[in-house]
Amino acid sequence: MTTTITLNGAELTLDPSGALWWPQARCLVVADLHLEKGSSYALVGRMLPPYDTRATIERLAIVLRRYRPDRVIALGDSFHDGDARSRMAEDDAERLTRLVRDHDWIWIEGNHDPAPPVELGGRVEAELSMDPLVFRHEASKDGRGEVCGHFHPKAAVRARGRRISGRCFVTDGTRLVLPAFGAYTGGLDALDPAIAGLFDGVARIYLIGREGIYLFGADRLERAVRGEIPFPVR
Repeated sequence: MTTTITLNGAELTLDPSGALWWPQARCLVVADLHLEKGSSYALVGRMLPPYDTRATIERLAIVLRRYRPDRVIALGDSFHDGDARSRMAEDDAERLTRLVRDHDWIWIEGNHDPAPPVELGGRVEAELSMDPLVFRHEASKDGRGEVCGHFHPKAAVRARGRRISGRCFVTDGTRLVLPAFGAYTGGLDALDPAIAGLFDGVARIYLIGREGIYLFGADRLERAVRGEIPFPVR
């Protein structure tokens, strides 16, 4: 079940995958894929199942089939580090290349991947303006119409006697922070000052649940327990 919001005058659809769909522009937006994060952890002795890239690409393929966008914007940190492409299995790289080739694909520069691998196709931009919105990796001082990633927001609420936590979208109608799309991305509490401090007005939290997306005010949130976040934001 999707949810529709208005951001700086643009009508947008929040998808339970964590993607953003802009129907008027036929544009799909995803943030923080962090491809090959698992293999980067293996290099320092933290052994994780090495399937995060494949799982993320499969989720991406599903949402692309659902919306059939003309343009795709990946909001930075699409690759976990500068060597991610060299560690990627060739069949994963080939599938990603096919997805990129079928769309007008834009890689926004992130702090993890300031130079995304051009051999996979698409083009690289520091940020992208599409009136009335601007797409960038990290939030700026002027947040009007801004769509960004970077923070991997996560929230926790108590509803009907049980605690629910998960990835979330955060917005005040002027700025929107997307959840991380990648399989091994973890999250940062939406109440953390790094996120909460971006919003002068009342932030609305769109929590991704098992059956859809649920709206909560920031005053309904509980602190996300650190132990529930398997991989810290770095």
